[in-house]
Amino acid sequence: MTTGSLADTIRERQRQTRNPNASSPACPCSRSRSLEDVRTEVVTEWEDDDENGNRIVAPATKFNRTAYKTNSAFEKQNFLTRHSMENLIDRSPQVPPPKRISAFQTQTRNGGQSVPLSTPVAVPEVNGSRPTFKPVTVLEDLQAVRCAEFHPNGKLYAVGSNTKTLRICTYPKIDDVKDNSAPTAPTVLLKRTKHHKGSIYCLAWSPAGDLLATGSNDKTVKLMRFNSHACNLEGQEVELTMHDGTVRDVCFIEDASNKTSLLVSGGAGDCKIYVTDCATGKTFQALSGHSGHVLSLYNWGGAMFVSGSQDKTVRFWDLRTGGCVNVISPPTGPTKGSAVASLAVDPSGRLLVCGHDDGSCALHDVRGSRALQRFTPHSSDVRSVRFSPGAYYLLTAGYDGRVVLTDLQGDLTCSLPSVPVARHPDKVISARWHPDDFSFLSTSADKTAVLWTIPPV
Repeated sequence: MTTGSLADTIRERQRQTRNPNASSPACPCSRSRSLEDVRTEVVTEWEDDDENGNRIVAPATKFNRTAYKTNSAFEKQNFLTRHSMENLIDRSPQVPPPKRISAFQTQTRNGGQSVPLSTPVAVPEVNGSRPTFKPVTVLEDLQAVRCAEFHPNGKLYAVGSNTKTLRICTYPKIDDVKDNSAPTAPTVLLKRTKHHKGSIYCLAWSPAGDLLATGSNDKTVKLMRFNSHACNLEGQEVELTMHDGTVRDVCFIEDASNKTSLLVSGGAGDCKIYVTDCATGKTFQALSGHSGHVLSLYNWGGAMFVSGSQDKTVRFWDLRTGGCVNVISPPTGPTKGSAVASLAVDPSGRLLVCGHDDGSCALHDVRGSRALQRFTPHSSDVRSVRFSPGAYYLLTAGYDGRVVLTDLQGDLTCSLPSVPVARHPDKVISARWHPDDFSFLSTSADKTAVLWTIPPV
């Protein structure tokens, strides 16, 4: 018998719960799993082995980590030397917000390359050899731009805004960017006006890049198939209407063994997290536990994901058990914690970062179930947190109009160096790393989505 999909496994578990005397399928992935089974398995996955295969237990007083192997430029030593915090920290605080391009200038094409606009964005002066992030492209809209996500292949990115418009843009050739280059408007390959009946609050690509999901304050989720070769949407979109409030975040869970995807979505209203089988378009699971709006969701691979909420808690979920396997509660004391507006887990699943409404970020050792430290990179809500592809750096975006880079190399229980690397004249709502290059997208209430990079030396 072939192994069933993750969705089939979940459905079988639900069937067993309703009818305990029913027989289980023979496939090993469908066997009933207790909460303790999952906790034991997860702890094992989070432990380290040395080069001789011996188990390593991290000292309780420290949390050291190393970067993870990727195919991106982050792995190259000369790149890391050139773009180290020591090189960035002296100049990046001087980065000004991008000046507005005259409203709605259209982008023309010239052999597929961007053409400079007549009203360029001002860029910071370059003094000496120190690098700085500079704006490469600026996408303008009529209202706040809430979300942007790179396609997994890095060649495209999608943008959603309060004007209900969905755009898919090309990622430019960063190698052609010079320190004195004027930023341009991006080449828009696809534009859908009135994609939702309300603002587009969130969007996500599936890990394979063949699906795109968007969520809105019209209480719906839209699921679309995407052809990355033809760079267009295909077939009939699926509209999901199970939410009774604003959909604040969506993420995909990939079942690689069966090449299928599940979509996880959460938001306001009943505060439930819904799981949808992308193959059928049917929502088959509703997860309860949060008492406040679900503000952020994140999956780092496998059947687990995390959620952050207005109720100030973080919950770890495992779809194989159909429930919550761990909860991080707010600290006790005078501070009493604040809403978890954003969160992310590093590629190993060992380190969790949470962005809070009070401007702070919290680092948690997931394996050791302990808080590592809390630091304050922003003076207002931290609405976006993301690890770089190699997990060397943390990128945070806040309502104070700044995007901040924090160095994660070394002992994470000690003070971490950080530096602002980009500014907007209004709230920054999201910031996303490119999957391969040392560049990122930021979206803002100033009605722009800006692509930033460090020009090649």
